[in-house]
Amino acid sequence: MASRLGYFTVGTNDMEKALEFYDELLGFAGWTAFFETPRGGRIYRSGNEMFGVLNPRDECAATVGNGTMCGFGFDTEEEAAAFHAKALELGGTNEGNFGERGNGASFGYCRDLDGNKLCAYYNPLLDD
Repeated sequence: MASRLGYFTVGTNDMEKALEFYDELLGFAGWTAFFETPRGGRIYRSGNEMFGVLNPRDECAATVGNGTMCGFGFDTEEEAAAFHAKALELGGTNEGNFGERGNGASFGYCRDLDGNKLCAYYNPLLDD
């Protein structure tokens, strides 16, 4: 049996601003809009992976999960650093400068406009 991560979602309290942020950020990384959700929101796709920006199903305010983070892996260190920089350019806040974190792997951390934590990384140990 094999498994893989299929999708990750974040909640938002300002869908218009969140979609502007993710349309540009994920488009920059080669992701495309996959479909609009019935309750409002959008699912993006890259290959077989999906990322969603949604209104919370319970109709309460979206909050940031303590310890929750979505990592976007890249083929090169330069691509990962550019994604981190793009998120900051779009109004995200820096949670850790992009740089080497051990074993040749590099990571950069930021938060989106709603405070959801994102990571851009390159890990040469994962190269096929």
